[in-house]
Amino acid sequence: MKASRQARPVIFGEILFDRFPDGASVLGGAPFNVAWHLQGFGAAPLFISRVGDDEPGARVHALMRQWGMDTSGLQVDPEHPTGAVEVSLRDGQPSYHIVPRQAYDFVDAARARAAVEACDPALLYHGTLALRHDVSRGALEALRHVVQAAVPVCVDLNLRAPWWDSAVVHDVLHGASWAKLNDEELLAISLPPPAAAAEELAAAAQALRQRYGLQWLIVTRGAAGAWLVTAERCLEGAPVSVASVVDTVGAGDAFAAVALLGLLREWSPEDTLQRALAFAAHLCGVRGATIDDPALYRDYLRQWEATLG
Repeated sequence: MKASRQARPVIFGEILFDRFPDGASVLGGAPFNVAWHLQGFGAAPLFISRVGDDEPGARVHALMRQWGMDTSGLQVDPEHPTGAVEVSLRDGQPSYHIVPRQAYDFVDAARARAAVEACDPALLYHGTLALRHDVSRGALEALRHVVQAAVPVCVDLNLRAPWWDSAVVHDVLHGASWAKLNDEELLAISLPPPAAAAEELAAAAQALRQRYGLQWLIVTRGAAGAWLVTAERCLEGAPVSVASVVDTVGAGDAFAAVALLGLLREWSPEDTLQRALAFAAHLCGVRGATIDDPALYRDYLRQWEATLG
């Protein structure tokens, strides 16, 4: 599908703050991170989510406006708080408590649908964490009904125990045209579970793609790179070296954003895979999941436009 110049990616899902023991809080949520990067790349995403009528929710609005993001899809919930993840440290290792019943669990379907109907959607992207509650799950179903088969539906599996089940995964993969998951998630949802050997994982990836009729299935493999599986082949993307790894937070979201950009701009699968790996590697060299440097995004775009494949 060739998107018109006015068409915009619609990003649906959670927005939350990671709260640390020292009182620090960092804005994130995989769909929000993806929308942030797409804004940096000039794709003008419509981000559909919900925050509380509280100070963290006001911070979200302010940060989005500062980055030039459209806030028309961001709902305010008078009853539930802005999403949070409580981070605890033990012997230097973090653990995470994803707090239940947050504002992003209660996205209003009618308002979400109206926001999407007011724009020209180029694709619909969503994860799975925001589907843990039936209210937001119903909102996503409404959005998928709006776009129907007119635009690609892109699913990014984020399997966070205990907030997922196989039935929801099955439902969202049906009707999707593009899906992304990591190698551990591939092991978790494949039937029968494959061995961890690369050959068996690749076969499981192709079986999963065939089962749901996906055009693309992307499997990120950490230090081993990534695969992009199509009906014709399994492309192997080599990892991009990072001079100094600061943290890997948000690397998968950076990868997803560039993969979506490739879909919007009709890049070849090979270019899409290598560019997504390169940008994800860059994120590993900086602190946090987002970057507030517009020049960085412009530099990447210039580099990619100069080497169109």
